[in-house]
Amino acid sequence: MGHHDVRLTSLAHGGGCGCKLAPSVLQELLGKAETQPFRQLLVGTETGDDAAVWQVDDNTCIIATTDFFMPVVDDPFDFGRIAATNAISDVYAMGGKPVMALAILGIPVDKIAPETVRRILEGGRSVCSDAGIPVAGGHSIDSPEPIYGLAVIGTCRPEDVRRNSGAKPGDALILTKGLGVGLYSAAFKKGELSPAGYDELIGTTTLLNRIGFELARDPDVHAVTDVTGFGLLGHGLEMARGSGARLIVEADRVPLLQQAAALAEGGFVTGASNRNWASYGGEVELPSDLPEWRRHILTDPQTSGGLLVACAANRAADLVAMIRAAGYGLAARIGHVKEGAAGIGVS
Repeated sequence: MGHHDVRLTSLAHGGGCGCKLAPSVLQELLGKAETQPFRQLLVGTETGDDAAVWQVDDNTCIIATTDFFMPVVDDPFDFGRIAATNAISDVYAMGGKPVMALAILGIPVDKIAPETVRRILEGGRSVCSDAGIPVAGGHSIDSPEPIYGLAVIGTCRPEDVRRNSGAKPGDALILTKGLGVGLYSAAFKKGELSPAGYDELIGTTTLLNRIGFELARDPDVHAVTDVTGFGLLGHGLEMARGSGARLIVEADRVPLLQQAAALAEGGFVTGASNRNWASYGGEVELPSDLPEWRRHILTDPQTSGGLLVACAANRAADLVAMIRAAGYGLAARIGHVKEGAAGIGVS
């Protein structure tokens, strides 16, 4: 097989947000986060939030983030679109509006044709165009595995910043996209994902989380985070720890991609799903009768996943309706927040 017809996913040991370091490994490497001695730094590394936030003046904050990974699909244009959508999501999750991006590119130059690389970059630019921002530059290296992503800059008003640590007892929990991206990716790599499944995979992973900007302007929305490589339970735990509260997830209410349950029951589980559970399973209370495949869905690494939102309970129905009307058809209320030791209970 020549470099003109090589499968992108065959050149990478993992794909998408499943490439992320396990939560326990990341925590060990970073050590205990300390408050940064900068008054203008509103959000740093303290709670594992989605992006950094720097307050410029009374009216403006700058949001900065970076995200990149290895191919989750073989089509270079689709790979570029997914990676760009995922990176921009961090800005939306903080309540911001993206204004500019820089490309991050690593390519095994002896294995991938130049036209393939151009298509990756074109895919990223197409999503940035949809988001109304330019790709204003970037950096590239020769690397053993293909890597693509973006560094993204956004802005918001100080009062619109939404952290993952603002959830309050009594809040409702909303998820804006269905789970199952990691399962679909595993099936794709094994040649077992149907054409309809592939279309659904591309549809959800290239759907920009721009609804986050609108949600942040509502004072009844208290906390937001995007669900990516650590799975729903992992990112929910970050919200629980940061908020000093307990999240209750109702498993039957969690929205799923159409083939997610069947794929989970069929064993199409990523290594990242098992690493996730090994990292944080001790902080999760599961029902004794919950099937293992259901647990794999809750730890499934999402690439360009949806937003997990904590909001005033009396607004939840209206917000779900608003989110669905904006194009997120699987959005659903999935649980609530209560007082107690930080952690997650699944019911």
